[in-house]
Amino acid sequence: MTETVRVRFAPSPTGYLHLGGARTALFNWLFARKHGGVFILRIEDTDIQRSSEEMVQGILDGMHWLGLDADEGPFFQSSFLEQHHAAARRLVEAGKAYYDFTPKEASDDRTVRSRIVDRARAQAGSVKEQNPFRDLAINEAIRRAEAGEPAAIRLKVPQEGASRFDDLVYGPQERNYSDVEDLVLIRSDGHPLYNLSVVVDDIEMRITHVIRGQDHLTNTHKQVLIYEALGAPVPKFAHLPLIMAPGREKLSKRKHGEVVSVTTYRDRGFVPDALVNFLALLGWSPGTDQEIISRTELIEKFSLEAVNKSSAIFNFSEKDPRDWTDPKALWMNAEYLRAMPLDELTQLVAPQLKRFNLWREEYASRERDWLARTVEMLRARYRTTQDFATMGRPYFSDDFEYDPDAIKKNLKDERLKDLLPGLADRLAGVEDFTHDATESALRAYSEEQGVKAGLLINAARTALTGQSVGPGMFDIVVTLGRQRTVERLRRAVALIP
Repeated sequence: MTETVRVRFAPSPTGYLHLGGARTALFNWLFARKHGGVFILRIEDTDIQRSSEEMVQGILDGMHWLGLDADEGPFFQSSFLEQHHAAARRLVEAGKAYYDFTPKEASDDRTVRSRIVDRARAQAGSVKEQNPFRDLAINEAIRRAEAGEPAAIRLKVPQEGASRFDDLVYGPQERNYSDVEDLVLIRSDGHPLYNLSVVVDDIEMRITHVIRGQDHLTNTHKQVLIYEALGAPVPKFAHLPLIMAPGREKLSKRKHGEVVSVTTYRDRGFVPDALVNFLALLGWSPGTDQEIISRTELIEKFSLEAVNKSSAIFNFSEKDPRDWTDPKALWMNAEYLRAMPLDELTQLVAPQLKRFNLWREEYASRERDWLARTVEMLRARYRTTQDFATMGRPYFSDDFEYDPDAIKKNLKDERLKDLLPGLADRLAGVEDFTHDATESALRAYSEEQGVKAGLLINAARTALTGQSVGPGMFDIVVTLGRQRTVERLRRAVALIP
């Protein structure tokens, strides 16, 4: 590409940053980085009633957490209203748009009626119905508008021919002008409409490629008409397939709630690079079976030609809270947790421990090594950093819950009422409290009592952690230490039926 690539992400601040918007931002960011271009953030905040500063900040926070900081912006569309009005006036003066003085109620009724009539006429091959003000003399129309008579501004859509553009994902696109009504550019209340505003802003920002969701595909034909009327170069368009929920309905922040919010993934312990990796593969393929792809590799391999035309499915269960997100996303995050340097992972775990009131100041000083060893022991089994504070709670607090299924499975033998206190006494007397020494003590004790070591190992695991699975039992014992191990073994006797 000879010209400098300039792309933009233009969210509406009427809700938090959701996965679909984040993926759109990511694809724009990757394309800009791949071609040494510019990534721009524009907040389309002209819907005053639904926009809020809180939502704007949520979008900014989500993008910053993902590492998708803009090269320019954020810009706010509401600050460009005068440019939008000026562009519409230029089109009127050039005879490419006109003032529509139809009263609002009648105009709304005509809009609905004309769409039906125009569609029928187009199917019959006849010319669509014209607005009665379309050919009003320009001077007369301007005089009436300047006198204060309420009027919308409409684009004069050609009567014959078709709008055409080549989409970089979906290929050649064509729509007959007879299927497009004269677009409202400015409402009679003076409010510019989306199609005008977005075109004027993209022209002013010298956008070369518009990369956005497939649901905007029908708008593009209208916007091409506005570009051409303004005599501006038409950017290249790439429309991305939608992300669908398991039932193949559109993924919606309104219906699917926090499961599609980027901040949910941040708060529940996702690694930003893992979520970026996951989102990149929702609708795009690197051309190989590789699934763990670094950010650097994503930039090198990304291309719009490799974006799939079919919608991506985001699999999650709305009924089971354990399956709150796509299992592949959790798997991918776990892979990142296992691969990252231990110091870096420990720093990510610390805020989760603080959030769940499990943090001790000693973890930052004299118990720092203990914390690192514990994180290292647990990381192979956990999928998010939040898991260290929820599933891993027994390692950081004596106040934890026992899994009823684990109790039923591992603490059902009445002999354990005597065996667990005996094991506690035996471990209390182990001089060198290490993995090998504690294992030898348990196995010797089980042999003396004539029971299988597995009975004591499984019972002890549940007594110490409340769970039936976890790290190696003697790693748990050493991590908890002598005092907590002995106390918990004795306390668990009360759980035996």
